Amino acid sequence: MRLLKTLPAALALALAGPASFTALAAPTDIELSHQLDEERAERLEKLIERFNTGQKDYQVKLVRRVQGDAPKDLNLVTREEQAKFVAARARFVPLHQVMKDAKEPFDGSKLAPELRVGLGDAKGNLFALPIALSTPVLYINKEAFRKAGLDPEKPPKTWAEAQKAADKLFDAGSTCPYTTTWPAWVHIDNLSAWNGVEVADSKGKLNFNGLVQVKHTAMMTTWAKARFFTYFGRRDEADRRFAAGDCGMLTSSSSLFAALPEARKAQTGVSPLPYHDDVQGTPQQTLAAGSSLWVGAGQKPAEYKAVANFVSFLLKPEIQVELTSAGGFLPMTAASRAAAESKLLKGDVVALNVAERELQGPAALRAIRVSEIEPVRIIVEEELEAAWSGKTPAKQALDTAVQRGNAVMPAALKASLVK
Repeated sequence: MRLLKTLPAALALALAGPASFTALAAPTDIELSHQLDEERAERLEKLIERFNTGQKDYQVKLVRRVQGDAPKDLNLVTREEQAKFVAARARFVPLHQVMKDAKEPFDGSKLAPELRVGLGDAKGNLFALPIALSTPVLYINKEAFRKAGLDPEKPPKTWAEAQKAADKLFDAGSTCPYTTTWPAWVHIDNLSAWNGVEVADSKGKLNFNGLVQVKHTAMMTTWAKARFFTYFGRRDEADRRFAAGDCGMLTSSSSLFAALPEARKAQTGVSPLPYHDDVQGTPQQTLAAGSSLWVGAGQKPAEYKAVANFVSFLLKPEIQVELTSAGGFLPMTAASRAAAESKLLKGDVVALNVAERELQGPAALRAIRVSEIEPVRIIVEEELEAAWSGKTPAKQALDTAVQRGNAVMPAALKASLVK
């Protein structure tokens, strides 16, 4: 009887053993928050699915970020959001520390300096991972150039040459000789860096109302009046118009080339962003910008181990090649760049090669970028629109943008990401 009474308990323990082992062996789940549009989210989902199916220990789940929520294990931050995250960095864990604690090989100094701006210290230690970065370039519609009697193999190098090209495109019947995306990023941040002038002084006060910026804004206003320049919006609306064949020239992200339809890609030329050749020392260097990956504080050790494993996955040269091929993004390391050049077709890396050359200029790296501070970016875009539409003179528009921008800068940089 005694033996019979103990059998159920023994059997229960025996059955519990494998079940407990299974629970311990279950994969560690982590969440990656984002605010991407549907198309870009689908691309990221495919990459995550590859990671999830490639091993059994960790599973990453993509979730949409909600304003006010606490940071997730991983947080994908866009260019426009970065200033908020930098201001709230106490809510995040330095990436280099996460990698060190997880004993995952990681050397942030191997990433190109222009990719680490705002995300690393002087020793190369990274607080967050720069990912999906690009820089603005000039695209031309080769068919439109031929129709206008222009040589599509000799795209404009300077803004003066671009104006002559726009004039000929217009005379040939083009209703959109030139257009642009992301006006603050292209026509303030990169216009300034490429032509060797600052957007802020050494104390962080905005000053992008200098001679070069005013001259450029006034030029764009005359282009708009002459119908050389058509403005479609503050984000990437112009990309779609160019891809449809509606425009002769476009300034946009170097990553766009990978997203252009195959038929359009064959007729698209890619060249460096135009510069003002009457400014001494030009061209200098454009700016790399895009998304970065931040690690939320307060997570469990197993989750940080999963985060480190996923970051190592992203840094593999073959994954970098896929990101470059599918998204047109700049490879993060020299090894990734070499792999991209060797594995991608020549036509697929043309925009990458142009972008890399732009980023190797002599200029100092810029820490303050008006396009990365959302309240300032909105102000700048409002004033640029007022100038380009002829409502406000260029100097007045930029003077007002600087004044308004400096008024909101302190609050913008101290803004708390999470309530």
